[in-house]
Amino acid sequence: MTQLQFNHQLHDYSSSLQSFALNFTKDIEDANDLVQDTMLKAVTYYSKFKEGTNLKGWLFTIMRNTFINNYRRMVKTNSLITQTDDISSANLHYSASRNAVESKFVMGDIHKALATLQPEYYVPFIKYFEGYKYHEIADELAIPIGTVKTRIHVARGILKKYLRTYAKDMVDTNN
Repeated sequence: MTQLQFNHQLHDYSSSLQSFALNFTKDIEDANDLVQDTMLKAVTYYSKFKEGTNLKGWLFTIMRNTFINNYRRMVKTNSLITQTDDISSANLHYSASRNAVESKFVMGDIHKALATLQPEYYVPFIKYFEGYKYHEIADELAIPIGTVKTRIHVARGILKKYLRTYAKDMVDTNN
């Protein structure tokens, strides 16, 4: 099947995907986003589709996995963010002691640290940081999953070493 034929079949399933997405999200806009993410992944991973298999089932599996991954990412993000009107005095002290200028310097140092990483470490680390799973990174980069884990581990070590002064500052402000 050519890329063009694949795209036409993908377009033919868009209304089915929309209905399936609505079952997950219960919101039109979120469903549209989910369909768009699904179609983007399908086009990106077109080479992984085996001709003769059920394209509709493959697309629905991509959609289901995308929804689950997005949901997990949202839950993880929400658990890290304080969502109460009652903010503890420790949190108030911490936020009051940090200002925008200092944050700008910190972000600059983080970007410099990331720039020191070689591409074979940078790409897997950034993908993992963005929420991709190890197997997704391995598939995209066409490398073994163990290599992905090793490269992310090495990147963390390099970044920890480069940003060590901030770790000391965090220990000092928490005491």
